[in-house]
Amino acid sequence: MIDISIVIPLFNEEESLPELIQWIEKVMLQNQFTYEVWMVDDGSKDRSWDVIEDLNKKNNCIKGIRFQRNYGKSAALFEGFKHANGRVVITMDADLQDSPDEIPDLYNKIAKERFDLVSGWKQKRFDPITKTIPTKLYNWAARKMSGIYLHDFNCGLKAYHYRVIKSIEVYGEMHRYIPILAKWAGYTKITEKVVQHQARKYGTTKFGIERFVFGFLDLLSISFVSRFAKRPMHFFGTIGFLAFFLGFIMALYLGVDKLNSLYNGNPAPLVANSPFFYIALTMMVLGTQLFLAGFLGELISRSASNRNDYLIEKVIP
Repeated sequence: MIDISIVIPLFNEEESLPELIQWIEKVMLQNQFTYEVWMVDDGSKDRSWDVIEDLNKKNNCIKGIRFQRNYGKSAALFEGFKHANGRVVITMDADLQDSPDEIPDLYNKIAKERFDLVSGWKQKRFDPITKTIPTKLYNWAARKMSGIYLHDFNCGLKAYHYRVIKSIEVYGEMHRYIPILAKWAGYTKITEKVVQHQARKYGTTKFGIERFVFGFLDLLSISFVSRFAKRPMHFFGTIGFLAFFLGFIMALYLGVDKLNSLYNGNPAPLVANSPFFYIALTMMVLGTQLFLAGFLGELISRSASNRNDYLIEKVIP
């Protein structure tokens, strides 16, 4: 097994690729690493793929994967991980904002210090405030919801042990939450390292403000799936039962109160005249629906072909 696989997702980065590869080759030669570089062209419209082919002709350690259209960063990472064969897998962006000089330290944290995953932390950023403020809010929410205390979840510069990337599935827009996916898969030795962030040298960013909205929605999704994918009744059933129970208690109180008034000869208004009646009715209906949703989710989960797929680290026969 070679020492390092580097996975680089890219979209329209033809100007930066030769300089990036030259920088990587220099670092690898200085540290005498055996390596491969998987450059995943995510449907670029420029000459990025032609550049990758030229780089491969000069150095067969440079390999490429080309998508027919743009699928997104998660898809590019998934394919790169599938092909990677290094003991340590390092991801970085193609825009030269991630420094290849960080590779030796990242490698040592995995190979020598025995961490499962090391996430880069761009402590000093060269991004506009319109990007840094939402990023801080997003990272705060991710820390609170995941219990993983990283400063920069979305940093493209990360290092993984080989077994981590072979145990997780990156899909949709979940590249932002690979540390959470790794923790969910049982890899808890996760740390971070302060890395150098450089100003973009070529082109423009490929991400807009909508990524922060999508990122928060994806965070809710991964938090829910990681906890309740195999037991949806625990979530929906619990909330449904509590809603139905509270609604039933409110309705019971209204009924008992009216019967008590009638028994004592006092005027008793219609139960339906009380707003609490409609609140109680709504809660019971919602509670029933949530319980049924949990039941259906449980049926679907039990029918899934991978319902008993578990990540097994070792077996002693």
